[in-house]
Amino acid sequence: MPNNTLITGGARSGKSRFAEELTRSLGPSLCYLATAQPLDDEMGERIHRHQLRRGTAWETLEEPLMIPQTLARIDGIYSAILLDCVTLWLSNLLLSCDENDPGCEEQVLSHVHRLATTLRGMSTPVILVTNEVGQGIVPENRLARLYRDIAGQANQTLAASCDSVYVAISGIPLKLK
Repeated sequence: MPNNTLITGGARSGKSRFAEELTRSLGPSLCYLATAQPLDDEMGERIHRHQLRRGTAWETLEEPLMIPQTLARIDGIYSAILLDCVTLWLSNLLLSCDENDPGCEEQVLSHVHRLATTLRGMSTPVILVTNEVGQGIVPENRLARLYRDIAGQANQTLAASCDSVYVAISGIPLKLK
């Protein structure tokens, strides 16, 4: 049974760097499962900088929506898989449904529950990076509040399904579980 790990924290807290270090420690065959989409030049540049920082030791798979299915498909191929990031995945899922549909939240969270179930059945360790978005002010618009609520519920669900949970603050990872 793998040791799945969730790493959370705020923006620029050091969570991705810590996740990369942790993943590298698990073996030579590494997969970076990326959920970001280069929808503008600035995001494309961010993705490029992340790829340069990781170097050639990683195989990068880009998948914005079908995370549980992709994890199940690549299970057993790598020493470890880094999923970066859960909250971008949630954003992709939320934007793929009608936010005014009362079932939108349930639809997105059903994907999260499918991910939690997939993680429990994996033979390959998975390290998940997510953002802690609920520590700020209450957002002023409905979509942002819905996103915050979904992210908080998703983080709780995934933390419960992982063996280890860390929070990164100012570049320092703290083990919670």
